[in-house]
Amino acid sequence: DVQLVESGGGLVQTGGSLRLSCTVSGLIFDDYAIGWFRQAPGKEPEGVSCINRLHGTTYYADSVKGRFTISSDNAKNTAYLQMNSLKPEDTAVYFCAVPAWCSTSDGLGKGDDYWGQGTQVTVSS
Repeated sequence: DVQLVESGGGLVQTGGSLRLSCTVSGLIFDDYAIGWFRQAPGKEPEGVSCINRLHGTTYYADSVKGRFTISSDNAKNTAYLQMNSLKPEDTAVYFCAVPAWCSTSDGLGKGDDYWGQGTQVTVSS
């Protein structure tokens, strides 16, 4: 079975940092892009960032550009989202997933098949 397991969420003050991890099993990590989505209460899911190692590309939503950094460690089958200068509006449940697409120009699309369970990020003001 394919599993994506997030960790690293928590409560942090405005301006603080968190690093989310997404460990993948059950598929060939190198063959798939990995994306991060987030969903705040009452809002639609938002594509935050993705990494496509096959094409050497990354994407960041404008709302996080310059503050978040996505990376991956193929030896550990793990993708990371380093989040700095956090703001209250970053508060959401963060999900890692295999996106339907991931490119610098077109962003990332919601895939149907492979999602993690989510991790809560709360930024206090």
